[in-house]
Amino acid sequence: MRLRKTADFAAIALLGLSFLAAAGVARAEDNQQRREATIVVSGEGEAKAVPDMALITLSVVRQAKTAREALDDNNKAMGDVLAALKQSGIADRDLQTSGFGIMPQFNYPTDTGGRALPPELIGYQATNTLTVRVRDLTRLGAVIDQAVTLGVNQGGDVAFTNDKPQPLVTEARKAAVADALDKAKVLTEAAGVKLGRIVEISESMPRAPQPLYRAAAMAKEMSDASVPMAAGENSYSVTVNVTFALEQ
Repeated sequence: MRLRKTADFAAIALLGLSFLAAAGVARAEDNQQRREATIVVSGEGEAKAVPDMALITLSVVRQAKTAREALDDNNKAMGDVLAALKQSGIADRDLQTSGFGIMPQFNYPTDTGGRALPPELIGYQATNTLTVRVRDLTRLGAVIDQAVTLGVNQGGDVAFTNDKPQPLVTEARKAAVADALDKAKVLTEAAGVKLGRIVEISESMPRAPQPLYRAAAMAKEMSDASVPMAAGENSYSVTVNVTFALEQ
């Protein structure tokens, strides 16, 4: 009799465990269904503004028979450029050396049969590159003219940007989220389902505005007239991915 009661208890316990296991599976399936009841939408936002600052790169390149002579000539020219830019109102914080190098220069001769001979050292080249922030765009052309007159003979890349882009990026972010919400509403209405709460938002890296003007390599001699410049307009773009829950 005792063995039978023990068996009955075991059967009841086994039945209870089976019920709990089945309930656990049902809950897992239900949770899985809830996790799958979402929609992911991408939104894009854009904010535009007129540039208020330009970044230009100016290089002084000098060649001479010895490294010392090349460096001395380069130092003299770049020193004159820096002094003139500071005197014209460019702040120290807006002047930054972005490249420097001294490289040997070789000639690669051949014999009468066209076979290569050992290279010949013919001199040295010293290069000093300066990045300048110009905050008064009306003076940009004059700054380049002045730098070239004083010895800059390479560079001239120009990138128009904004000193404080963060408010523009914030505006683009808001527009991107609004765009995602509009898309989600259209999709769910077309599908006949209801849009629920936002589950997740992720953002791609904001795309920096591309330079709208890139100056050609400057000749050593230029006219007295300022270099014509067109700043145009900068566009800051943001892309977001938004996951929405779908109401069942």
